[in-house]
Amino acid sequence: MKLVGEAIIPYQWDAMNDRIPDAEPSHCLENFAVAAGRKKGEFYGAVFQDTDIAKWLEAVGFSLAAEKNPELEKTADEVIDLIAEAQQEDGYLDTYFIIKEPDKRWKNLREGHELYTAGHMMEAATAYYQGTGKKKFLGVVEKLADLLCDTFGSEDGKIHGYPGHQEVEIGLIKLFQVTGKRKYLDLAQYFIDARGTGENYFLQEISRGDSGNIFPELSDYRPEYSQSDKPVREQKAAEGHAVRAVYMYSAMADLAYEYQDEELMAACKRLWNNIVQRQMYITGGIGASGILERFTVDYDLPNDCNYAESCASIGLAMFGIRMANITKDASYIDTVERALYNTVLAGIALDGKSFFYVNPLEVWPDNCMERTSKEHVKPTRQKWFGVACCPPNIARTLASMGQYIYSVGETALYVHLFISNEVCIEMETGEVKVSLETKFPFENLVRIKVSHVPDGGMTLAVRIPEYAGMYQMTAKGQLLEYKEEKGYAYLALAQDADISISFEAPAKFVRANPKVRADCGKTAVVKGPLVYCLEEIDNGKNLAELYVDTEKEIQEVPSELFGGITELVLQGKRMEESAWDEKVLYGEHPVKLSDVTLKAIPYAYWNNRGMGEMAVWVKELISG
Repeated sequence: MKLVGEAIIPYQWDAMNDRIPDAEPSHCLENFAVAAGRKKGEFYGAVFQDTDIAKWLEAVGFSLAAEKNPELEKTADEVIDLIAEAQQEDGYLDTYFIIKEPDKRWKNLREGHELYTAGHMMEAATAYYQGTGKKKFLGVVEKLADLLCDTFGSEDGKIHGYPGHQEVEIGLIKLFQVTGKRKYLDLAQYFIDARGTGENYFLQEISRGDSGNIFPELSDYRPEYSQSDKPVREQKAAEGHAVRAVYMYSAMADLAYEYQDEELMAACKRLWNNIVQRQMYITGGIGASGILERFTVDYDLPNDCNYAESCASIGLAMFGIRMANITKDASYIDTVERALYNTVLAGIALDGKSFFYVNPLEVWPDNCMERTSKEHVKPTRQKWFGVACCPPNIARTLASMGQYIYSVGETALYVHLFISNEVCIEMETGEVKVSLETKFPFENLVRIKVSHVPDGGMTLAVRIPEYAGMYQMTAKGQLLEYKEEKGYAYLALAQDADISISFEAPAKFVRANPKVRADCGKTAVVKGPLVYCLEEIDNGKNLAELYVDTEKEIQEVPSELFGGITELVLQGKRMEESAWDEKVLYGEHPVKLSDVTLKAIPYAYWNNRGMGEMAVWVKELISG
């Protein structure tokens, strides 16, 4: 979180100004300058290039809320001035269509990403307003949202369409929550309720000849790709493009709460369960196919050619935190934590200056070749991307981590994640100050100090992770009694408190359901929320030769690596190559195994010591 302000935001600002040597150019700000008439030029980049700066501004808003930075705020204000200049008189805001195809506004919802871009602008503006109190950006997106309300809906004379890439629904809901203008919430509901009903809107666009020029890979368009093949309340399994899906599910959860829509909430629970029980990687990654970045079928979870986009895990965390806040069920946070501590953190290097878009669970760098089934898999983090949705998405997620650590009920403060912080939280009964100190996940001891407890008291609800054993709460050395419900320890506080929480979470071997064909006969090792992996730098080449002996004890070894982690030492065997001649590809050679000691590090840290092989799942040495 500190790195966001110190390194990530400045680095990404340079990237969007095309100042990073040997990195993919962005021209994101250049597009706004052209659209605003400050300079002449052509549009450059993806149709949704505007969202890079939107997510950057959102990260800035969250960062400024945590720590004032006048210089950064001044830079952001200048960007907002530029965006306001680019906005059209009627509120329209999208540099691709302003510059390149002004006559095709709203005509290609399937591919055009106009609503997706609008949604990210709304999220950015609400975060910036909440972080600074400044209203200019909020005014820009309100004008844009008003245009959307006048343009889309079920009424005669309006466009009866919905987003090709869901996201605007989230933005509209956040805008409603900040402004209180219910029409924004109602439009979000319309976009969700209209989706998948009647004749498919995107197929109508194709038949009219309005779409098909932006993304050639979508020429054989199938509505399930955008979750528009059936009404959302009838959808039983996660399908199609993974990011679109979880963004939509996040909005569905918000709407189910706002409208007290039990049918919509039932759909959210059904879709969540399908993901986490049948279509999610152990790392919290989702999206098994590199082609169309999509879900495929239940239990199809290949390790070396999957997509598991960083943005998709961010969307899963967004969906999960909403479900937890609505249901007060901590099991959702177990998955949120899994995604955040593994896939999301793996998506960014320790210095904050290179990124993974795709997050495989097994890498052999030599076969990550262009024009093959693994061309999307990168064996090392990249400085930037031509389509750079993931880097600023990771930045805004890390900057907003406070929203994942805590949530507030009527009289209860919920502690979801164990991350050191100090915070002042506004509750209905007044402001409460909280301090949390921990070295989790490498030490399972958490100290929580609560001060300014209101006169009428309050409830502290601390999550009990599913992996936690011997969970205890103490104060002044005395055990505290608490009420356990849906994975939270509820503790009544009548006065300021200093509470220690401890639990056991030793490293352990886990296995996948045998229906996950890619992992049959293999094991992975985890410690608390952390999934571990083997790297070539510690274990030599050809990790596929290795077998782990799961009957031998896992050693947890404190290490100074990466600033202080727990390494895991495993015992196993290596298949010997000595009997094989390079001229022989197949033969009757017997399998010979030799003893080997293996070292595993948290998956989030892989590829921070140079390029090499990596594997999460390793063959298990099975006897009997």
